[in-house]
Amino acid sequence: MAALKGLVEFQLKNATELLELLGKEQVAIAQRISKEIEALAIQKNTLITQLQTTDERIGRHPEVESLTTDPELQTLVEQIRELIMECQQRNELNGEALQRAQLSFHKLNNLMKQSQGKVGMTYTAKGQTNNVSTLGTNIKA
Repeated sequence: MAALKGLVEFQLKNATELLELLGKEQVAIAQRISKEIEALAIQKNTLITQLQTTDERIGRHPEVESLTTDPELQTLVEQIRELIMECQQRNELNGEALQRAQLSFHKLNNLMKQSQGKVGMTYTAKGQTNNVSTLGTNIKA
């Protein structure tokens, strides 16, 4: 049982670290610090992998049933579940913020292309800019 409790406590530690990391990611996204966002994404993936691996180890543990019968373990498992739910919500919000930042970057990039005196600019079906130098002058009938 001591080994199982150690795994559950390790899982709690990783979930807590992930939540803290997501808070740092939120700040980095708001401040648009791309190097930090990238570094945090790598750390986030490492923590998620650790959580998954530990979860598998807990699932294979011979005393796994005690997670639902031992009050102390039940409390730890509930804390982990709450942390993971909060992590999922925060990660979703961070993803939405990243999408907004990327859209903002594309709009700024398009404005800069326009201001550089491009002859013609159209948009692809995906909303990306497409510079066209002929803009209808080389029509072959």
